[in-house]
Amino acid sequence: ANMGQMQSGAEKEVGLQDIQELYRKFASECPSGNLHLHEFKRIFGINSSSSAEESAYMEIVFESFDTNQDGKIDFLEYVAAVHLVLRGKLEDKLRWSFKVYDRDGNGCLDKQEVSHILKIIHKLKNQKNLSVTEKTEDICDRIFELADKNKDSQISLEEFIEGAEKDPWLMNQLRLDIGPCEWFMEQQEKKL
Repeated sequence: ANMGQMQSGAEKEVGLQDIQELYRKFASECPSGNLHLHEFKRIFGINSSSSAEESAYMEIVFESFDTNQDGKIDFLEYVAAVHLVLRGKLEDKLRWSFKVYDRDGNGCLDKQEVSHILKIIHKLKNQKNLSVTEKTEDICDRIFELADKNKDSQISLEEFIEGAEKDPWLMNQLRLDIGPCEWFMEQQEKKL
């Protein structure tokens, strides 16, 4: 089976009506046409009872979607983001994941950046009761062992994508699949 077939089995298919629902939500949550962080969090069901990790993760996601870095997401950025997260091709998702990891935006990941995101994500996944036996540091070291081809203690975008495509474990670590997609689906199910 090729990658496409394997993936679509695992992921719930997002229909156009789901995407339309997201647009409707955008319009109702922010009539101004600009989504600020607190509104973005609200759309994805993050509130005062949410954990610090969930909140931090959404902030990082928000920053990655705010392509012109003006502190708000306009409708076009939102549409692009929704489309990417829900229907994007694997490579686009990996590029986006890379952007999320790359906190300082210099186009390379260092260990600090990677472990920062890993920590948040592990706490998030922990809440879903997955047992995390490995320490973040160990996972981080292993990611660098596998992905950092030229051993400069930095992972470039090319190394990131190439590594993930070659190694299923690495893919699993690097691809940020606990994105808005799952939350979004959960929100939808709560409504029904």
